[in-house]
Amino acid sequence: MEDLHVTYAVVGTLAVLLAAVSSRIRDLPVSEPLLALVVGAAVGPAALGWVDGPGEGSTLLLEGSRVLLAVSLVGVGLRFPVRRLRGVVTPTVALVTAGMLGMAALSAGLVWATLGVPLAVALVVGACICPTDPVLASSVVTGRPAEEHLPVRLRQLLSSESGTNDGLALPLVLVAVALATGGSVGSSLLDGGYQVLVGVAVGLGVGLVAGRAVAYALRHSDVDPGASLVFTLVLAVAVLGVARVLEADGVLSVFVAGLAYNWVVADDEVGPQNTVDEGVNRYLVLPLFLLLGTALPWSAWADLGWGAVLLPVGVLLLRRLPVLLALARPLGLRLPDALFLGWFGPVGVSALFYLSLTAEEGVADPRVWAAGSLVVAASTVVHGVTSAPGRRLYRRAAGATPTA
Repeated sequence: MEDLHVTYAVVGTLAVLLAAVSSRIRDLPVSEPLLALVVGAAVGPAALGWVDGPGEGSTLLLEGSRVLLAVSLVGVGLRFPVRRLRGVVTPTVALVTAGMLGMAALSAGLVWATLGVPLAVALVVGACICPTDPVLASSVVTGRPAEEHLPVRLRQLLSSESGTNDGLALPLVLVAVALATGGSVGSSLLDGGYQVLVGVAVGLGVGLVAGRAVAYALRHSDVDPGASLVFTLVLAVAVLGVARVLEADGVLSVFVAGLAYNWVVADDEVGPQNTVDEGVNRYLVLPLFLLLGTALPWSAWADLGWGAVLLPVGVLLLRRLPVLLALARPLGLRLPDALFLGWFGPVGVSALFYLSLTAEEGVADPRVWAAGSLVVAASTVVHGVTSAPGRRLYRRAAGATPTA
């Protein structure tokens, strides 16, 4: 109980400090998740010892990351008017199919080559870290600096990719788990397909119904903006719950619900609600990354030897950049676009969710959590530090305008 109270105090204090400098922090080479991670490491058992971190495979990390993803994905679904996303549908499909498979394969190969683990274990880690995280990506593509430095299409593409591949990574993870635990690959594929299809159906149905209900209420002045904002948060939790009751892919279901809701509700009515995206990335992300900071497995990382250095460097440089450069022409990307998207495809909350899920599914090798958490921590630090200068560098290199 005392640990919980300390966590409340630390998270609350950090949130107040961030709110006080909210207008300036996005111009600095830091991010809210990075600050929370550093504070968590400082108050955790490896330093001050104020908070005992959750262990490997913690239910707290699993459910915390699941709920945070759900709320974040509603924000992603509301970020841009759906009708304006038609131009990025084809490149998004390419990124979440061929692109994601390529990133999973490259990541698994890097884990196998640098850590010397069995191939099945490497495939589990590769599948867990292949999705582009919507929470960390949002800190790159939202806010005033992003709107000033990045063209709309680039922000749309990164948003739609990170929203979609979080859920579509589930079949890859389930197949990798089956290979690592001796389960049936065929059954895992069927399970993954069922979860994806039912998840899409649930999200589409609930999102459309909710959107029509809110649109009707707004036309009759029955809902004020504050209640409308809260409604989108409640929608995320409701869709997640319905999907989980049906044993479907709740993460994908919530994103689809956000898009369906966005499609129905008028642009000017969605506007006040899409501030949920900004709120999630600034404040709701703090508790999870603070907990992650307290749970970092320092001794397990040390046991990896030189692999603890080679793996994160290799993943950051080779997991995504070669894929984006190879797909640049089919995606209609200029070289600066491909380089920016190839670098800013962070590994974060979605990876934490899948790493926790694999432990629940019976993957007992401690190197999975060690390798995965190492990559998440490295991505949080490196992408948090480079997001602000990276946007400015892109602007100079591409000559982009916010409406380009």
